[in-house]
Amino acid sequence: MDMVASLNAAMRYIEKHLFDAINFTDVSKIACCSEYQFRRMFSYLAGMPLNEYIRKRRLSFAAEFLRSSDEKIIDIAYKCGYESPDAFGKAFQVQYGITPSAFRKDTVVLKAFTPLFFHLTLKGSFEMDYRVVERGEFYIMGKTGYIPLIYHGANPYTADVWKKLKQEDLLVLMEHSEVDPKGILAVYEQTTNGNTQTKWEGEEILMCVGVVMEKPVPDRFNGRFDTMHFDASIWLVFSAMDNTKDSDVSGTKEIYTRISEWLPTSEYEETGAPQITWCESYDFSKPDKKSEIWVPVRKRSS
Repeated sequence: MDMVASLNAAMRYIEKHLFDAINFTDVSKIACCSEYQFRRMFSYLAGMPLNEYIRKRRLSFAAEFLRSSDEKIIDIAYKCGYESPDAFGKAFQVQYGITPSAFRKDTVVLKAFTPLFFHLTLKGSFEMDYRVVERGEFYIMGKTGYIPLIYHGANPYTADVWKKLKQEDLLVLMEHSEVDPKGILAVYEQTTNGNTQTKWEGEEILMCVGVVMEKPVPDRFNGRFDTMHFDASIWLVFSAMDNTKDSDVSGTKEIYTRISEWLPTSEYEETGAPQITWCESYDFSKPDKKSEIWVPVRKRSS
């Protein structure tokens, strides 16, 4: 089954189970990718997070129920996954600009939010430069913090973690950056407990800003810096170029999108360990900057 067919099979599953507690593990298996990859692909292709799509589809059905049945509003609210009529009423009003009770009495016409399916559109080819790196275990020393997970668009909360590092901290970290990728980098946790529990959009994820070290962090830095441990793994390293003078040209953002599209068709799958983003320079006055995205993977089982 090709990628588009797999995505559409997953969308049909969601539609079939729209009023159930959707099992996103099953959804990702149908889509032939990890839950994280599916959510990221969906967000890019649909222009909205998956949770928002499901909410809009349920509310679209709710409007039909209100207009065509005598069901109580509280029963419709529960059917659509809301814990209370108040929560349902607020969500309905945000989407349609009218309360459920007022809509039932009025003759206003609402626009239906129809099911979404994907089709293939061929564009100009996009080449991805990547290499395969096998690394033993290593550590990252720096500062950590929790930020909300945002699948679509920039995440403004990353700046909160960067601010934890003072100028003297950065100088110390750079002195201990001796292995690739050298320099200050950012790490983003995508799952909990390895690859067993994918984070939902809006949930907090761990972010770390620091440097790679082959050996455990020296005791003298305990309390000053946080550490992360990485097991031995295969890493796919993707290269990009960012043009900071043109806000519409973001090579790193484009590569993230292409990885989401390409990885499910490759011989690799993500391990669930955190990804690493490295930039040649964090001087945003520099017009062109090289960057790399390190994705931990394993060979797919046959």
